[in-house]
Order: sequence, then C-alpha cells, then structure tokens
Amino acid sequence: MKMDRLDKYRGVIPAFYACYDDAGEISPARTRALARYLIDKGVKGLYVCGSSGECIYQSVQERKITLENVMAEAKGKVTVIAHVACNNTRDSVELARHAEAQGVDAIACIPPIYFHLPEYAIAEYWNTISNAAPHTDFVIYNIPQLAGVALTMPLFREMRKNSRVVAVKNSSMPVQDIQMFKAEGGRDFIVFNGPDEQFVGGRAMGADGGIGGTYAVMPELFLKADALVRAGELEKAREIQYAVDEIIYTMCACRANLYAVMKEILKRKGVNVGSVRAPLTPLSESDLPIVEKSMALIDAAITKYSGTY
Repeated sequence: MKMDRLDKYRGVIPAFYACYDDAGEISPARTRALARYLIDKGVKGLYVCGSSGECIYQSVQERKITLENVMAEAKGKVTVIAHVACNNTRDSVELARHAEAQGVDAIACIPPIYFHLPEYAIAEYWNTISNAAPHTDFVIYNIPQLAGVALTMPLFREMRKNSRVVAVKNSSMPVQDIQMFKAEGGRDFIVFNGPDEQFVGGRAMGADGGIGGTYAVMPELFLKADALVRAGELEKAREIQYAVDEIIYTMCACRANLYAVMKEILKRKGVNVGSVRAPLTPLSESDLPIVEKSMALIDAAITKYSGTY
C-alpha cells in the first residue's frame, strides 16, 4: 500500500456535530455552514455521523441527509469519513452503500452494542458492511468504554485480512493501544488518536492524526499542537495540550451534555447548529457562566498559541 494514498488521513479531523433547526430536525443549511466553517479553519477532514453526530439518536434517513449536505461542501476539499454503523447489519449496509455513492474517502464502524457478540460475529458484521462499499476504505472504531467490547489483537488480525481496512480510530484510554495497533498494522497502517485529552500523547506514541469531539470548538489549538508534534516541539505541544485539557474540564463542569455546551460556544462564534437531541441534556441557565468561562479560555489560548509559537 502506497504511503501517499493514506496521507489524506494524517492530521486533524474533527468529529462533525449533529446540526438541528429550532424544531430539532436535521438542518441542511446549518450542516453546510458548519462544514464550511471547519474547512475554512484548515482541518484535514471531517468525521461524519459518529458519536459527536448523535448517530444513535437518528434515523437512517437523517444520517443520509447529514452526509449528503456535508459532501456538498466538503467533497474534493477535505477527507470525509462517514460512520455508518447501526445496531443492526441491514441498516449499516444501507448507510455504507449510500456513503460510497456519495464519494466518501472511508466508512467507519463501531461494533454492535447491547448484545455481547463473539468476535467472529463482530468480524462478520464489519466485513459485511465493508463488502457493501467495495471501493471504499474501512476504519475500525475502537471505543470499548461505550461500545462495551474492545478491539482485541486476535480480532484486529482477523480484520486485517480485509484489504480495505486501513485504519483504527482508537478511543480507548491507554495510549499503549496505539502502539500495539501501529506495531501490528505496520508502517502503512493508520491509527487515529481518539481521546482529545491525550491528543499529544497519542501522537507521540505514533498516532498518525486524531479524530475528536472537541476539535470543532477549538480547531486552531489542535492544528497548532499537531504542527508542533510534527516539528518535534513536544514541550510546546504539551503546553497546548494542558490548555486544551483545562478547557475540556471546564466545559464538562456544566449540567448540560458536553455537546450542548460546545454548540452554544459555536453559536456565540457565529455558527448556529442548534441544540442536542433528547435524552441528551440541553443547556440550562446555570450553565451560562461556565460557557462564558470556557469561551474565554478558548480565546485566550488561541491568542497565546497562534502565530509563530
């Protein structure tokens, strides 16, 4: 596998937020506006309809609408990875076919949740979905703390028999997992860091880039940290990571769901993508001082670390 074919996955790829209108329905206009906003910031790509996109609370048709409108803005400009997993194979296959027809660079899948399936059944689920998009790269999404099942090395080796499997989005907390997947996958295999709080640690351990849920609210900081890692300036990158972590911890102090908080910050930056879908908790009046503090921290960090730092 040629290195240059996979360069499109090396970098900062924000996890795209669900964009709703004031009635709580998917908004094509707001979806396109968020895509344009992130593209203009200089990100490497967009990860669409994943956890940050509230995929488990949306219908197949809603997820199609989201992807179609992202692609209308992003196709040919940035890398697009579409998360297509549903909790049944049939719907996942439908979304995989749709994503390939839209021209995405890759599809991604978590394992099935709720029922604890044996590894051979998980492999069959992933391979069936991949077979539905035979001309599209496949990304395994490892997020054991939410999916309830981890990507083990035997399962990883089984999936590597599928030539379309080019990457793992690793959202397990130990950075050691990144090293294991890189060592097993080889130089031409992509591993994305998932937990935003350890972006620099993951990159230092060998992650080729990152896909994260807080990137969209402060892309400048992750882009700068990524550039510093590439330049070997790890101490400076670590300083930005500490600033990012303070911001994340502050946002998480709200009563509201984290995505509701970040959507409010985006709204105040001029990008209105609505709120969150129940049962996620929307913003409350008591959260507003924390939102303002979070915005101040973001703005201060961007000012401090912009330019030639």
